[in-house]
Amino acid sequence: MVTATYDGARPTMQDVAFEAGVSRALVSIIFRGAAGASEQTRERVFAAADRLGYQTNRTASLLASSRTRQLGMVVDLHNAFHADLVDAALAAADNAGYQIVLSPQTTTHEETRAITTALEFRCEALLLVGPELDAEALAQLTRGTPVVCIGRHMELAHVDVVRSAEDRGMEQVVNHLVELGHRRIAHIDGGLGEIAAARRAGFEQGLRRHRILSRAIMLRGGRSEADGRWAGQQLLRRPELPTAVAAFNDHCALGVIDTLSRSGLRIPQDISVTGYDDSPLAQLTTIDLTSVRQDAAKLAGRAVKAAVERLETRRTRRRESILNPQLVIRGSSASLRV
Repeated sequence: MVTATYDGARPTMQDVAFEAGVSRALVSIIFRGAAGASEQTRERVFAAADRLGYQTNRTASLLASSRTRQLGMVVDLHNAFHADLVDAALAAADNAGYQIVLSPQTTTHEETRAITTALEFRCEALLLVGPELDAEALAQLTRGTPVVCIGRHMELAHVDVVRSAEDRGMEQVVNHLVELGHRRIAHIDGGLGEIAAARRAGFEQGLRRHRILSRAIMLRGGRSEADGRWAGQQLLRRPELPTAVAAFNDHCALGVIDTLSRSGLRIPQDISVTGYDDSPLAQLTTIDLTSVRQDAAKLAGRAVKAAVERLETRRTRRRESILNPQLVIRGSSASLRV
């Protein structure tokens, strides 16, 4: 085996994984003392760590039998609703005698790395907000650690789920717009994730019930204002505009509004626009965005409770808690003008 040299640089867990010929996720599992690796593999990893002089996390792994009372929370720093969940989780964890360790997910710190980082801090359970990893990858990465998925359905024995009924929320949007007289409605979706799929399904289900699905306009969008601006440009290129737009979330809706407004269209006189998540931006008087409110306090509270139950009572049976969201009607949606 060829051993790498580092010229004084401190070796990382990735370096240990390369030296031992295993994945970084498996090294993380071994260092935190979780089940899932053979004794032979453990010895090989620790030997690689010794050769490289990687000591810090190995020392922590030897202390894994002690309690940390820490819950790792992986969130998207660019999502305002995630910030609301963090606030609520901090309060719920404090009441339960636990601490929240934040592990942010960004464009330069992807989800797998964020989860691994939380585990390296010896978090006893994980709260994952809208995770995008598939079930197999998540199972391998979090083996031996209780997990609560907030916002996404997941069929794994060690994973509890706390989520809103995303499809019902979007159905409420459709019902509201139809009641206002709109029939040619566009949906700017959130991409390929499961939450986006659930909201898209709710949109289609609502239109199908009103027998206007054939008149729907479906556009690929995303989570950000930039995605909404792009979608708005696509709408403007169409020979006939929709009379209303149901965006994936508030940020996407704001991007749509920006593009349409710059083209001279008035919101809601010429076209109604709705969002989802009821972010602080949606509540500003100057924006006044009709949106779907999810109860961040209840979602986070139930997530913390589920994690603490796993740790304190050794519960092993999987649980899923589903909350109903609520449509908040504001000034960005109005009756269709014929």
